[in-house]
Amino acid sequence: MPTSSANGPLRPTSGGVQSLERAFDLLERMADAGGEVGLSELSASSGLPLPTIHRLMRTLVACGYVRQQPNRRYALGPRLIRLGESSSRLLGTWARPCLARLVEETGETANMALLDGDEVVYVAQVPSKHSMRMFTEVGRRVLPHSTGVGKALLAGFPPEDVRALLARTGMPAATDRTITTPEGFLAALDEVRRQGYAIDDNEQEIGVRCLAVPVPDSPTAAAISISGPAGRVTESATERIVPVLQQVARELSEVLTTPGGGPTA
Repeated sequence: MPTSSANGPLRPTSGGVQSLERAFDLLERMADAGGEVGLSELSASSGLPLPTIHRLMRTLVACGYVRQQPNRRYALGPRLIRLGESSSRLLGTWARPCLARLVEETGETANMALLDGDEVVYVAQVPSKHSMRMFTEVGRRVLPHSTGVGKALLAGFPPEDVRALLARTGMPAATDRTITTPEGFLAALDEVRRQGYAIDDNEQEIGVRCLAVPVPDSPTAAAISISGPAGRVTESATERIVPVLQQVARELSEVLTTPGGGPTA
């Protein structure tokens, strides 16, 4: 596979089809730029000559994966939506073996969530053997400010981007413990970065505590968490659970980023 767009010009690996590698690299650079770019911007970031980029973009436009705007700039096309939706569903499938191990080692319900626009969406879950119905379920969408996974996801974003998101969504209180001010939420994100994990302490549902960590180097912003009764997910349990969460997140990262990878169990 080609090197990441964040690492500078594309360097194809031996045995690959260079035009394919370049085309996918350009799509990733467009996504990194917010979905719309000009040819000169792509040339500057990729190191490819303009004629090469123009030829590749013409092909991507013809296939529907890129659209040329009236201002002559290029935007990601609608055919990518179908690919993205299918891939998101598979993310949950690939994550399940890792989440199952998390349940086995912690005894609590394990979840995987993605940031989709301004919302958090749960894409995978392995329930605890203990019977307790909680708000987390596959397909559920919630606002990030009241969840552990939301904090874990947004801790990697610049403060100005977090403020803009909160301004769009508002910060309604799910419980009397929910953080409802941007300043309070940004302070919580500072704490997440400092300690390496996020906590939802009765903030989405009274009686439930969640611990969450981001999945490093995930192709899309992702986090995993465990959820359980506050009486079980105590301070002492947190010290035991967090290292397991972090280790499983690293293992899931390998599954998601290794070429040809997939579930190992």
